[in-house]
Amino acid sequence: MTPEVSVIVPTYNRRAMVCEAIDSVLAQSFREFELIVIDDGSTDGTVEHLASLDETTRIEHTEHRGPAAARNRGVEMARAPLIAFLDSDDFWAPTKLERQLAFMRDNPNCAISQTNEIWIRHGRRVNPGLRHRKRGGDIFIDSLRTCLISMSATMMRTDLFRSLGGFDESMDAAEDYDLWLRILIDREAGLLDEPLVTRRGGHADQTSATTPAIDRFRILALAKLLADDRLSPARRTAVAEVLAEKCRIYAGGLARRGRIAQARFYERVADQAQNWRDAEIGCAVKSMRSMLTEIAHGC
Repeated sequence: MTPEVSVIVPTYNRRAMVCEAIDSVLAQSFREFELIVIDDGSTDGTVEHLASLDETTRIEHTEHRGPAAARNRGVEMARAPLIAFLDSDDFWAPTKLERQLAFMRDNPNCAISQTNEIWIRHGRRVNPGLRHRKRGGDIFIDSLRTCLISMSATMMRTDLFRSLGGFDESMDAAEDYDLWLRILIDREAGLLDEPLVTRRGGHADQTSATTPAIDRFRILALAKLLADDRLSPARRTAVAEVLAEKCRIYAGGLARRGRIAQARFYERVADQAQNWRDAEIGCAVKSMRSMLTEIAHGC
């Protein structure tokens, strides 16, 4: 029987946490799902633990290539019309799939939705700031400054993910921010306002803690976005304004650390973004190419 939802759990050296994540999937009240676990080259005993799982769980071990590649591989293996991601440091309430699938059925035009979530930092519950609070509908503009879709809370149509090429595997970080923005250009996000995900943070192996200059990847995502011909003039203006804003903030940080050449580069990107705002899209793409290359390679 074809499952209704493919659940994809990527993991890397998180043996204890991934056990809890997997257990929360296997405890779901809704049962018509397949569980796909992609081990991204773990060396901490995760492989041996996964070998003990029920044979209905589909497991693949890959060389270490990062979460974007691991999630993309999971979607390649997926057989269901819907996919749900779960990061290996998070876990679900037992009714998460049941309630979210019902939401998607009740909203057949919704291609992507998320639930609300509980935040845990350093083992203690915290409340997200106002700018992080989830909302539904057209959230494209709001999402430019703050990533408003959470990986472990998401359910989306598999064909939508595949049509957009999935996560950008060249991005060491902010690959989720990049994909959500590409989706939100012309789609609204559904919100099931129930806290069905527990999101854990503050541990040392989080991407935000292990990836240097993470803001560079957010800048890269915005610069790429300007080349998307689906952007309306108003949305392209908004993207260019936020790109310029983030570049100037990043340049200021570089300058304070004495990295003057790099700071000047990002100031130039900010200046160019203002020109892209008013330029024809073809001109914007042409002038952007060399800058995108420099950003992607760590300038």
